[in-house]
Amino acid sequence: MSIDPAFRVPRPVSRRQALKSVGAGFGMVALAGLLGEQARAAGNAAAKPLGLKEPHFPTKAKRLIFVHMNGAMSQFDTFEYKAKLQKDDGKPGPGGGVLTGSKFKFRQYGDTGAWFSELLPNLAKHADKLAWLRGLYTDTPAHPQAVVQMHTGSANAALTRPSMGAWLLYGLGTENQDLPGYVTINPPPNFGGAVNYGSAFLPAHFQGTRINDRGYLPNLKAGSAADLQRKQLDFIQSMNRDLAGSAGAPEAVDGVIESFELAFKMQGKVPELLDISKEPKQVLDAYGVKDGPAGAFARQCLMARRLSEAGVRFVEVCQPGWDHHTNLHKGLIDRCGSIDQPTSALLTDLEQRGLLDDTLVLFGSEFGRQPTSQGVDGRDHNITGYPMFLAGAGVKKGVTHGATDEYGIRAVEGRMHTNDLHATLLALMGLDHEKLTYRYAGRDFRLTDVKGTVARDIFA
Repeated sequence: MSIDPAFRVPRPVSRRQALKSVGAGFGMVALAGLLGEQARAAGNAAAKPLGLKEPHFPTKAKRLIFVHMNGAMSQFDTFEYKAKLQKDDGKPGPGGGVLTGSKFKFRQYGDTGAWFSELLPNLAKHADKLAWLRGLYTDTPAHPQAVVQMHTGSANAALTRPSMGAWLLYGLGTENQDLPGYVTINPPPNFGGAVNYGSAFLPAHFQGTRINDRGYLPNLKAGSAADLQRKQLDFIQSMNRDLAGSAGAPEAVDGVIESFELAFKMQGKVPELLDISKEPKQVLDAYGVKDGPAGAFARQCLMARRLSEAGVRFVEVCQPGWDHHTNLHKGLIDRCGSIDQPTSALLTDLEQRGLLDDTLVLFGSEFGRQPTSQGVDGRDHNITGYPMFLAGAGVKKGVTHGATDEYGIRAVEGRMHTNDLHATLLALMGLDHEKLTYRYAGRDFRLTDVKGTVARDIFA
């Protein structure tokens, strides 16, 4: 009896067609659509594509958490105090507009004297742990392109690039072979959507797995009992392995096999891992976990700790709603109130568990805001100078790299383009951004394209 190869390894058609082709009732195989829907077309997938790989050089950081404030939070009202701006409030700005100082009170914290506004009292307690990058700049003031550039290194919509997390998995693999190596929690549906956690032309094993703050992972549910599923999977995999061993077999077969096996393992591991209700009450209270939308970000942060502790290589948590062209002050009170306690608790929790020694945390937005007013109560986009901070593995504590001018309009010292940020993050993770390449369409691609300078002065 001959088996049609098209049944054993579905052709790269639509997601719905591909999922139907493995048979109704085998519900967990649907997860392959998230873990490797492009794996069928990946020509060089290795047998263990997510297996651990040696970094280019020794490093402390084993994993990365990106805390993304989507929409560009106003640095002038949070942690970028400018005395000159406050003094000249109401005067014409050097490039036009009216200079507008913050209406929130600022004070200095810790031995480093880092400035924080009254909106972030909990995060301010970590002042001496943070490494500030205050000279960042990027290429485009449009949110969709800037967010995509922050995640992929390129704002060019003509060619979708692999995401930062996908590059990390490609270069390092992942510690836990029963879990996805890259998880994104509540990614925004707009501003690039799945491009921000996709693998583009890298094999699809490296793309992110999307979940929400309730622990819901699309398509991860059993269609039948575990023992029956195992028999079904063994049957399908035996045919796939037969095909993989035959002459002229598509190289993508190994990727399909790995995706199915990981999907089966995840059914038992992931729901338990994402169930934060089993955490002690004091931990839930520390993060500020509560029911409903108001507790969404707290749930994300706690999930990020649990995922990182379990060995997930890259986790992103996202808080939207920072695009304050209007309603700046009430909007900031709301947004900062939602992220201050959970972000602080995440840093504390990681430190208390010893995870901050080998976990790198990145916090910030795709760009910043202007020191001038927009309308009655707003600030416009600023791509020429804005801050982010790092904490944890591999970075000095309480240091500052770069600075903006006296009004915070543009970076004048330690200027860091998005490519430089990515080069620095990769280096902190043990990867040389110039060596981390992938051959596609006749050329070698990398996260930093043909640019990128590492800010080594912040390295511990």
